[in-house]
Amino acid sequence: MTAPSPQPPAAPATPSKRRKIGIAVLAVALAAGGWYWWHASHPPRDPDAIVLHGNVELRQVSLAFNASERIARLAVDEGQRVVAGQVLGELDTRTLALRLEAARAQAEARQQVLRRLRAGSRPEEVAQARANTAAVQADADLAQRQLERLRAAWRESNGRAVSQQDLDAAQATARTAAARLESMRKAQQLVQAGARDEEVAEAQAQLNAARADIALMERQMAEARLTAPVDAIVRSRLMEPGDMASPQRPVYTLAIADPKWVRAWIAEADLGRIRPGMAASIAIDSQPGQPLPGRVGYISSVAEFTPKTVQTEELRTALVYEVRVLADDRADRLRLGMPATVHIDASP
Repeated sequence: MTAPSPQPPAAPATPSKRRKIGIAVLAVALAAGGWYWWHASHPPRDPDAIVLHGNVELRQVSLAFNASERIARLAVDEGQRVVAGQVLGELDTRTLALRLEAARAQAEARQQVLRRLRAGSRPEEVAQARANTAAVQADADLAQRQLERLRAAWRESNGRAVSQQDLDAAQATARTAAARLESMRKAQQLVQAGARDEEVAEAQAQLNAARADIALMERQMAEARLTAPVDAIVRSRLMEPGDMASPQRPVYTLAIADPKWVRAWIAEADLGRIRPGMAASIAIDSQPGQPLPGRVGYISSVAEFTPKTVQTEELRTALVYEVRVLADDRADRLRLGMPATVHIDASP
């Protein structure tokens, strides 16, 4: 049996072959690395988890003065935090202050009139009325006695000692004096009785009207100061000192920092898996590894088409339902309009 002939030694690899082998190894390594990165960044989806995409929203309020006047001072700028009741600006109130002072003086005058009517006549006024009545009484008595004397003389002389003209004049004087006496007695009674109830009521009504004017001007003075209704952040400062304010022109726009929520949309197939109050986590692009706690706060009962700003894997014409996920953002990381991803654990 013949022995096999020896094989010739393998030829050494040429540089071009080594280059091809290196490229192939590099390609395999890149493919393996890409596969590992994709699986690391896209973990298997939990079948019990619901992932929603939306944007951060919060409430805003526009503040305007309730009067038309020049702005005297504005105290805050954009980005500043304000607390409820903090004064944000003031109007020029010099003219209003003068009107308020005049109204208070008018009310004081009405008050004194009412006091005078309720107090009645002074003792001196009553005494004066009695003295006037007594003086007129004396004149009336004198006129009556003079008339009686003339009548007696006319009867005794059968009309020769006293003329008819003198007798008529005496009678007229006596009647005039009696009428004056009656008028003076009535005047005395009015002084003693004091003001009528209707006069007191009229003075009281005028005083109430003056006080109402004061209250109105004090309210206008208070409204000349613009205050923050709630804790918030100044988003916009729309006017400056010297501008003419009016109820139709907002001065500030405030962003209410609490509550904040993410407005997202859920497909109809997942609608029955969530309910208000369920726990959720909110992730944002700037801090993906630090999700914020949240909870489902509102689920719309009306379907709508997917908004254009939302990117989903389903068809854009699919019907979805609005969901608001309230965020617990104590560190104030969320901003208005910021895109966010919501994860809801819908496991039974």
